[in-house]
Amino acid sequence: MRGLQSFRSSSTESSMKTVAELLKLKSEQHQQVHTIGPDQMVLDALKLMAEKNIGALPVVAGGAVVGVVSERDYARKMILKGRSSVGTPVSAIMSTKVITVDSQQNVETCMGIMTDNHLRHLPVVEHGQLLGLLSIGDLVKEAIGEQASLIQQLEQYIRGD
Repeated sequence: MRGLQSFRSSSTESSMKTVAELLKLKSEQHQQVHTIGPDQMVLDALKLMAEKNIGALPVVAGGAVVGVVSERDYARKMILKGRSSVGTPVSAIMSTKVITVDSQQNVETCMGIMTDNHLRHLPVVEHGQLLGLLSIGDLVKEAIGEQASLIQQLEQYIRGD
């Protein structure tokens, strides 16, 4: 698969939540993963992102993630070049260097992958099946929650609770 890079978990990771736990929390907030096909029009992708209030969509063909299309892709590859979103397929602007993680990765590792690769969205794939899409915001929110919990535990320890 062109441009697909997958990160698998190892057993020596930190105690932060796993991607599976984070996706479960997201699904409890009734956020299903929305996708689009590479042959669909950019305008359809924009409408779906606006309707669902999301910033990116995994591009799926034949059940496999073949790319990711984002508002940023649209701005850089359409607006700035004066192209029309009506007759342009998603495949013309999607990012094809797809880096995925499995559900056992932890939040800290995912943040590192996203930072090192300048990504804002990270598809979660297990056995070739798309499980979800994590945004940098999802990961930062979780990391802040983990830090707040750690601070509370340390304060309790210092007080002798």
